[in-house]
Amino acid sequence: MRRLTRSVHPADRLRGATSRLLEGKTVVLGVTGSIAAVRTVELARELIRHGARVVPVMTKDAQKILHPYALEFATGVRPVTEITGQVEHVTLLGRGEGKADLLLIAPATGNTISKMAYGIDDSPVTTFFATAAAANPVMLAPAMHDTMYDNPVLVRNLETLRSMGVDVLASVIEESKAKMLEPEAIVEHVLRRLGPRTLAGKRVLVVNGATQEAVDDMRVLSNRSTGRMGAALAREAFRLGADVEHWYAHGDVRELPRVPTQRFSSVEDLLALAPRAHAFDAVLVPAALSDFAPDRTSGKIPSDAGPTTLKLHPLPKFVRELRKHAPDAALVSFKAEAGATEAQLVEKARRSGELAGSRFIVANLIANAGSETARVLLVDRASAAPLEGTKDEVARGILARLAEELRA
Repeated sequence: MRRLTRSVHPADRLRGATSRLLEGKTVVLGVTGSIAAVRTVELARELIRHGARVVPVMTKDAQKILHPYALEFATGVRPVTEITGQVEHVTLLGRGEGKADLLLIAPATGNTISKMAYGIDDSPVTTFFATAAAANPVMLAPAMHDTMYDNPVLVRNLETLRSMGVDVLASVIEESKAKMLEPEAIVEHVLRRLGPRTLAGKRVLVVNGATQEAVDDMRVLSNRSTGRMGAALAREAFRLGADVEHWYAHGDVRELPRVPTQRFSSVEDLLALAPRAHAFDAVLVPAALSDFAPDRTSGKIPSDAGPTTLKLHPLPKFVRELRKHAPDAALVSFKAEAGATEAQLVEKARRSGELAGSRFIVANLIANAGSETARVLLVDRASAAPLEGTKDEVARGILARLAEELRA
């Protein structure tokens, strides 16, 4: 006898493909009548890739822009387009067990924002908000023309919602529009809101990337650091609730959504930034900083000049300058070595950590640089704990240790 099995929806095959940070979480996605509604298929899929279950809810105007079938395909869940005898709003967002973890309204039009602020309840999305406002986290991503976004009435209504505890995400102002944030950036805020928030209230600085020291007006000396580990640390610190700043030199890192970035190029540039470090509770320095710089030649050394000798002079150590301005910050320094045994690596890491006053040191072999995975040792005076995985997983482990240090 043929056994009937339940087929797997395509959305379920994506679940957890990026991470499992939202595993077990349910996000109700409220979609209103902005053209940005077309981006919600992508937004829903990004949430699912982090493990979330997504339940779409749509206004009538949203359905004129995006057919409910599109979101049903994206999520594997039939969108709520009207409130029925199933009392979907109460089932998903009322008090009691089994309720959703977040109501995310994206895009949120000026019309829906103002209705929510005044308690008007005339669409599935506003009904879900009326139910959620008392006991559930709510986040919204506005989208409209910039003249509407600047309307004093709307500004006041957004402030009313903020006073109720609603997370209002800033829009991107361009092309005379207050555009909804990119789906990837919205998901970062969801991860921050629903995650463990072990660094909430902490100010964290990540110094990252490869410095470049000028040989002449065209050429530089640099190194092969990609900056990907530092980017992972900044991203994960944001997700854990920290106020993060990213000082970034060179590499192949894309702009990090919602993390302010300060660019620098040389060690001299970085030293000029050091006085600003006093504002941070913790500083992580995965940057590959030059130890030496050449005496710079004006103009460009002729390519036909024949053999050329470069004279290198040692550069100041950034962490020592950092300590002058941020003596109480929890410092996490990094140590990379080539051709060393693990015992030698640990010994060298301990020595450098003692000189810098580090809480602990992240040590690794240069042979591991540039790969998608990493194996490091978290070294302090008493131990050397191994940590291995993707860059994001290793960053999470480093920050878990940092959170312990800050609590202590």
